[in-house]
Amino acid sequence: MNKKIASIDIGLKRIGVAICLASNLVTPQNAILRKNRNQAALEVDKFLSEWEIDILVVGLPKSNDEMQRRIQHFVKLLSFEKEIKFQNEDMSSIEAEELMKGDIKYKRDGRIDSLAAKIILERYLLLNK
Repeated sequence: MNKKIASIDIGLKRIGVAICLASNLVTPQNAILRKNRNQAALEVDKFLSEWEIDILVVGLPKSNDEMQRRIQHFVKLLSFEKEIKFQNEDMSSIEAEELMKGDIKYKRDGRIDSLAAKIILERYLLLNK
């Protein structure tokens, strides 16, 4: 049985989201705009429930203790009761920006955030084949 996997790239303004439903094909989804952490946690929970996700992969920056603390706190707000894995996300946003080069209005629409979530999930899948 293939497990449905989602990843999130948690930022202070947006949460990038990507999913893998089968055969290691990862698809970025629309980012979740973050008004406050409770609203964002509810929207993440709703997304995970709608897609019937089995495993949640959360990007965690190894090089930023403050963001690690914030991300771990945010994950505790989720009511998701299935498997949660943390994956090193260092450089994923920069990689995503490189992929978006030449796309004029990429800055604030969340595409980079979800592309970073896609990169995080691809890294996880590579390490957990």
